Amino acid sequence: MAVQLQQALTVGKYLVTQRLLGRKKFPLVLMLEPLFRCNLACSGCGKIQHPPEILKQNLSPEECFAAVEECGAPVVSIPGGEPLLHPQINEIVRGLVERKKFVYLCTNGLLLEKSLDKFQPSPYLTFSVHLDGLKEQHDRCVDREGVFDKAISAIKAAKSKGFRVTTNTTVFAGADPQEMPEFFDFLESLNLDGMMVSPGYSYAWAPDQESFLQREQTKALFREILSPWKSGQKKWNFNHNPLFLEFLMGEQDFDCTPWGSPSYSVLGWQKPCYLLNEGYYKSYKELIEKTDWDNYGKASGNPKCADCMVHCGYEPTAATAALEPNNMGKALSSLFG
Repeated sequence: MAVQLQQALTVGKYLVTQRLLGRKKFPLVLMLEPLFRCNLACSGCGKIQHPPEILKQNLSPEECFAAVEECGAPVVSIPGGEPLLHPQINEIVRGLVERKKFVYLCTNGLLLEKSLDKFQPSPYLTFSVHLDGLKEQHDRCVDREGVFDKAISAIKAAKSKGFRVTTNTTVFAGADPQEMPEFFDFLESLNLDGMMVSPGYSYAWAPDQESFLQREQTKALFREILSPWKSGQKKWNFNHNPLFLEFLMGEQDFDCTPWGSPSYSVLGWQKPCYLLNEGYYKSYKELIEKTDWDNYGKASGNPKCADCMVHCGYEPTAATAALEPNNMGKALSSLFG
């Protein structure tokens, strides 16, 4: 089972409640960034391009809890930077788990193994380890040798201690569609609790602007990569709504739900998406009420959104679409199939 039943039921109840209340814009996943510092300098990421005075800052546990309460999303993703560099990350995670939020702590794995004693296994906590391919490919993506091996060691250690572990993979232009299935097969051998995958999309501050995919490239590449999964030849354990994977393959036509994954960091509430550097609001209420949402997503005609198919914008759309009667079967199959 990819998405665990407890989380699926909680999120499903939340979605139905929002619909019954007539709410059209509501968060599904809060992207909580307690710091921007990192111990890697990946060429496809722009987070560490912030000035030194910003990189030195941390959100306090109290600020994190306030953002979570203000937003109300049932799922909290903790990216960064590298969250395990935060001196109080264990307090933050413990507080979110106590609030019964489903927490995905995103990490490159370098500090994970030696940090495991700071945490307690829980159905509400998942370590999401960044892996962009097999050893040579991943180490090239993160610009450092040995990172893949250290991440795999950390995954095995975490699983041996009873923690939930998933992986998250960004697919960039030039990815070998023949190698990716081999990579997924390898991940399956690790007894993971799911795999997440998303196309790379142009983050304005990222040093490498040549490796991001255009929309038609994304569809063609994912059709080839995911064809063994689609045909039933491979039972890869994706931690995704299958409608999102079909969207990546060009078999579903969704528009972006930019309010579905709001981002909160030391700078405030991102306007309106972490991939666009358009400033910040002081409150979640301001983000929702002052943003002209019609200016974002492919249907808006905004050239910045034309090629984006990233999970933070389209996974919430797929989750809502799963409530439609004709899609219920696929949603259930992702849990029990």
